[in-house]
Amino acid sequence: MADLSTGRNTGDVGATDPSSVAGADTRSPSSVAGADTRSPSSIAGADTRSPSSIAGAPESRPDPLAYLADEIADLQAKHLYRPLRVMTGAQAATTVMDGRPVISLSSNNYLGLATHPHLVRAALDAVRDLGVGSGAVRTIAGTMELHEELERRLAAFKHTEAVLTFQSGFTANSGVIPTLTGERDLIVSDELNHASIIDGVRLSKAARAVFPHRDVDGLEAVLREARAKGGPNGAYEHILVITDGVFSMDGDIAPLPGICDVAERYGAAVMVDDAHASGVLGRNGRGTIDHFGLHGRVDIQVGTLSKAVGVLGGYVAGRQHLRDYLIQRSRPFLFSTSHPPAVVAACIAALDVLEQEPDRIDRLWDNTRFFKAGLQELGFDTGVSETPITPVIVRDSEKAGRMSDRLMDLGVFAQAVVFPTVAIDKARIRTIVTSEHTRDQLQQCLGAFATVGRELDVI
Repeated sequence: MADLSTGRNTGDVGATDPSSVAGADTRSPSSVAGADTRSPSSIAGADTRSPSSIAGAPESRPDPLAYLADEIADLQAKHLYRPLRVMTGAQAATTVMDGRPVISLSSNNYLGLATHPHLVRAALDAVRDLGVGSGAVRTIAGTMELHEELERRLAAFKHTEAVLTFQSGFTANSGVIPTLTGERDLIVSDELNHASIIDGVRLSKAARAVFPHRDVDGLEAVLREARAKGGPNGAYEHILVITDGVFSMDGDIAPLPGICDVAERYGAAVMVDDAHASGVLGRNGRGTIDHFGLHGRVDIQVGTLSKAVGVLGGYVAGRQHLRDYLIQRSRPFLFSTSHPPAVVAACIAALDVLEQEPDRIDRLWDNTRFFKAGLQELGFDTGVSETPITPVIVRDSEKAGRMSDRLMDLGVFAQAVVFPTVAIDKARIRTIVTSEHTRDQLQQCLGAFATVGRELDVI
């Protein structure tokens, strides 16, 4: 069994002096025969004019996108403009954000795997052995043995026949939903499903219906009417029910047993996006299907490799014929270069950690219970959260932004989430604790929330 807790010093990789490599050309560029060492301005024909002096430069023609400046100004006036925060440290419980050391409560790195030595070592070894890129789409020359190994490992982990990986969870939803549904079909989606599901539905030619959030009776009413009345083209050939496993803004869990019961009664397939349940719920982080014991009853499982797994990518788990069909027809899969070797190797290593270090998930849930209880005792509205995603509901967008800024002043990075990510009157600070936070760090965060909450009359 691999030792997952230690690894080669990352400084070892790339430390080889180029001059020690057999055949390496160690001459400076200027000493190489034929090397052009002139500055760009001295090269015959080089255009050394400033951009503003070149015919057709921006100031000499109207900007057809000038309206975007007005749109940005409008967002700023409504306190909906979100500047990017820049991190210069590693993605960890403590990091450096905008030049300031902070405790981070805004990372999806639930289990600390983004910096785990076993993953780092696997990625570096893959770069050394296989290079930095795959060089092609999977259907031409971009399928490496590593890709196939990762998919075999994921299928075994998820207890499904097969898995197909995509570049991201968003891409997986965009690649699955329109591929599997058409003009004579119906998609039924939870009203608070993730944007990637919504966009995937929009790409489909199928009819669509929305059921109230987590409302099994509401879902049944939609399905009953759909089977009784059909659509504009007659009876629906196929119906696909889609839900998140864990909802990313509220942290609540889909009532999957009831959803599966209703879907089976009306002959509908079930698709679950388990992005925020992967690595969090179920045995060793297998997700909501395992959490509820629903293996074999969920037809399409979408997962991510970018959150608790700590790396990058998405995947679809299900039957072999699902994988085979997506390979032939899913446009994001067909037209996107495959994951580079380092990413794939790190994902395989992450599965090792999930299987061999279950204590990380235990720590995650211990920290979740402690922090959630602390926020509630202070009087914050944490909504209906059941998972490490714990929102602090502020409602007002301007106040949510000020609260996030003040927390930053006190050394806590907790990002405000405003419209269109959430409803206009549901602005919030979304917090996510990880297995790697210490109790002292979480207590410090609670102290900062108490101070800022009282300053802004949130509590």
